[in-house]
Amino acid sequence: MRVFFKTFGCRSNLFDTQVMMANLKGYEIVSDENLADIIIVNSCTVTNGADSGVQGYINRFKDSRKKIYFTGCGASSKGKENYEKNLAFGVFPHSRKEEITELLQKEQRFFYTEEEPLHIDSTIVSEFVGKTRAFIKIQEGCDFACSYCIIPSVRGGARSFPKNKILAQAQALLDSGVSELILTGTNVGSYGKDLEGESIATLIESLFKLQGLKRLRVGSLEPSQISEEFLGLIQDSLFEKHLHIALQHTHDAMLEIMNRQNRVQKDLELFTRLHNQGFFLGTDFIVGHPGESEEVWEQTLETFAQFPITHLHPFIYSPRNGTPSAKLKNTTKGDVAKKRLHTLKALTQEKNYYMRKAHLKPLHVLVESVDSYMPNVYHGLDEFFNKITIQSSTPIQSGQWLEIAQYQIHKEGNHAKI
Repeated sequence: MRVFFKTFGCRSNLFDTQVMMANLKGYEIVSDENLADIIIVNSCTVTNGADSGVQGYINRFKDSRKKIYFTGCGASSKGKENYEKNLAFGVFPHSRKEEITELLQKEQRFFYTEEEPLHIDSTIVSEFVGKTRAFIKIQEGCDFACSYCIIPSVRGGARSFPKNKILAQAQALLDSGVSELILTGTNVGSYGKDLEGESIATLIESLFKLQGLKRLRVGSLEPSQISEEFLGLIQDSLFEKHLHIALQHTHDAMLEIMNRQNRVQKDLELFTRLHNQGFFLGTDFIVGHPGESEEVWEQTLETFAQFPITHLHPFIYSPRNGTPSAKLKNTTKGDVAKKRLHTLKALTQEKNYYMRKAHLKPLHVLVESVDSYMPNVYHGLDEFFNKITIQSSTPIQSGQWLEIAQYQIHKEGNHAKI
């Protein structure tokens, strides 16, 4: 029997899929859904739109002979509906993903819900399929209560994976040939809050000692989770000179409506400090959330322009049923929100371009892929999380590291010939 995994959503879901793959025995994993007898849908439910995207995918197989299994964050919000409509043969939560082989062997349809105590994976993934860099999930769940977010109710409260398991996982991946690791989770910065004497900083310190590591990156952090200890550690040459710090907005009134813990002045001080230390900085930003009037937006944009932001994940607000924000009246029209989003993107792209021009230095590049149309052109990422296109007269292997001293800086990225 051939199995295809369809993953929606965040890096945590990508890692969860790798956990299922590692535990699947007696089945063939295929990369083409048309060749599969079984499709496992690892769903995302972060917005109503995410639910719709997942549902549209499942509906495509309504009349097919393929067996559909439904898991991920959407199992709690849409699982019962898909089960009762016979769109899924089986529904199971995150906590049962390590039982994937046994679940697929069941002859009767099933519907499982999350149970207490909340689950922590025990699987060590020794290979990250098709990747030159690998994600390591270090924690699960979130204790924040942002008014627009449903994730704490579907992933549960923050809980950390045992440190020895994370280090074993990291070393297994490094031994397999991966040399860049990205720490991920629902709320990465909360790592260690339930473990005596541990924190994201102490974990990073231990990871630096592993054999084979050439670069370490951390997923999205909350401003309030960045300690002095952490700021001292990230000066190490193994740490990528890029941080993604989730601001969500640059107006205090909006942050209060969103029930966020961060505030603009302290955020700006933090970003300025990191910028002065040579870091490129990314953030998330929600545009068009209820309360974002034209006056608020003008002040928001003025403040945003002061931040040294070089990478941006902007989102137009989409209400999520079951969240406090969904009960608020939203007066921002879709075309207005889209225009605001493009304004932020253009401003960030411009800042990225000028910061790259100001940081002319040899780049340490991990080559990730060969161009689909030009076999002598390769794509990679440098230590600032900027894309670089490399034209080479000799073949380059994916996963190879290069030091590139001569390159051209274009608006869309850096270009080099070697």
